[in-house]
Amino acid sequence: MTTPGPDPSPPGRPTGAEAGEGPEVTETGSMRAVGSSLGTGAKATARGLRGFASVTGRASRATFRQARKAAGAQGAERSGLNRLIELHACNAAGDSAFAIALAGTVFFAGATSGERGPVLLFLGLTMVPFGIVAPLIGPFLDRFSHGRRWAIGATFALRAFLCWVLAGTLDDGSPWFYVAALGVLVSSKAYGVAKAAAVPRLLPQEITLVKANGRVALAGVVGACVSGPLAGAAYWIGPEWACRYAFVVFTVGTIAAILLPARVDSSAGEESIDAPRAAASGVRRSQGLPPRVAFALRANCGPRLLSGFLTMFMTFVLATEPLDGWESKTRSTLLVGLVIGAAGLGNTVGIVVASLARKINPAVMVVVALVADIVALLLATVFYSLLLLVALGLTVGLMQYLAKVSLDSTIQSDVPVRAHASAFAKGDTTLQLAWVFGGFLGVVLSYPEVNGVGLVFAALLLTAWAVFVLRSTPRRNAARRAAAAP
Repeated sequence: MTTPGPDPSPPGRPTGAEAGEGPEVTETGSMRAVGSSLGTGAKATARGLRGFASVTGRASRATFRQARKAAGAQGAERSGLNRLIELHACNAAGDSAFAIALAGTVFFAGATSGERGPVLLFLGLTMVPFGIVAPLIGPFLDRFSHGRRWAIGATFALRAFLCWVLAGTLDDGSPWFYVAALGVLVSSKAYGVAKAAAVPRLLPQEITLVKANGRVALAGVVGACVSGPLAGAAYWIGPEWACRYAFVVFTVGTIAAILLPARVDSSAGEESIDAPRAAASGVRRSQGLPPRVAFALRANCGPRLLSGFLTMFMTFVLATEPLDGWESKTRSTLLVGLVIGAAGLGNTVGIVVASLARKINPAVMVVVALVADIVALLLATVFYSLLLLVALGLTVGLMQYLAKVSLDSTIQSDVPVRAHASAFAKGDTTLQLAWVFGGFLGVVLSYPEVNGVGLVFAALLLTAWAVFVLRSTPRRNAARRAAAAP
């Protein structure tokens, strides 16, 4: 008879089979294993994210350092021009944010509505800021020459305040919306005038005025490209947030403007510089612009007029009478984008060329720009095709900028320092008037009854203007005065 052995289980404790101890131990072990794996994976992911953030941070810092190094190259850091270059990038960032915030308002809806009435209203609105800048802001900035940093800073501060006001008036139809929006536009044009007058004071000996102006403009392109997506994200939340983002950018610009080098405000050497300029020009300040400046301004009117004409004329004609194979609405819109976008690309290429070219002769460049536009326009008129229309847009954008930067450098070198702001204000107003006149012609000649002769008319008008400009060269006028003298 076998005697049962002692129960291995402790008294009062159920066996493993009764309590399900085996499965509990297995499940717990699995959970621990999964938890351990998840913990290890989380740690690895965290290390990876930290590594990615570190790499991204280093790349961003390296990009920022390279950008600052490029801004200060060729003596720009020593002269302080790099500070103005960085400030202009901030200005373009704020202006792009402001433009995005106003998308869909009367200021831009007219330009994209496809209806001629709102477009003509838009053209009229673009002249309002210039009508204030030329007779009022230009002379004021000249008299305020010893406080240029504060004047530039004021244009930023005013835009910051107005953008904050706009953030609360975008949706309620308040009349203050129009006042604030126009105030931002006027302040932006005033900044452009004051900035152009400040460039010669910070010019290093290693580069020319054309190249300095080009580098400042290139910084503006970079600033707008960087700020555009950020402003777009803010606009996606709400248009008022794009305005608030612009407020922050302009506030930063206010501080940066006040921290510009003291040379911007200095008047040392102005008299010694102005005297030979006045003697070389043969024209006193009260009698108007020096001959070379007046000639460059007249030559610039041609490319600027063609730019306005091409923008409005092609927008309507290609949308209503597209090229063969582009008849659908989507493709016709793409067609307009190709031609108008080519002009924008040409403008950017012009900025790059001006900032990198060793030397550009302004007096020759303004004539080359006018002639190149005429040649491109004639080719597009005779051989009407997509390729030549895109080439026309590219040429117009490229030559418009190269002609404008040549005009700016001519003003900076020929006009007395104390009259820089007034000269830039007059020049910008004249060129904007030419653009609006060209745009008006483009709208009128885009009607189906007359659009067949639109490009021909523009080619004849631009050719006649070129003949007038070339007959009014400073040398020809000097020879005429010498011949008429007793």
